Amino acid sequence: MFARMTILLVKPEHIESAIRLYRTSVVPEAKKQRGYRGACLLVDRPAGKGISVTFWRSERDALANEKTLFYQEQLVKFLGFFAGPPIREGYTVEVHSLAPPEKKTRPKTEPKQERRSPR
Repeated sequence: MFARMTILLVKPEHIESAIRLYRTSVVPEAKKQRGYRGACLLVDRPAGKGISVTFWRSERDALANEKTLFYQEQLVKFLGFFAGPPIREGYTVEVHSLAPPEKKTRPKTEPKQERRSPR
């Protein structure tokens, strides 16, 4: 697996808008790309810094969507939010571990009391 990391410096007043755009536009479009395996957005709100990590089946898949300009088209969506130029790096994923989702438990409710009709 291959990971593309993009470090983003965002104007602090645009952090929430950038997160929303990433969630509602970048991720759905990335899911359509060949070899896509997932995405993660890390945010330091006070610093105005974000780190996008996208996971790809291979480095070849990650580079292919740069050749089709997919990557560049996603960055353009954030132009008004940037406080500095994005920095892109790529890494081979050697260890990847996620805990299974926590089970949601239903709150316990009081058993309903049966109503008996008077005899």
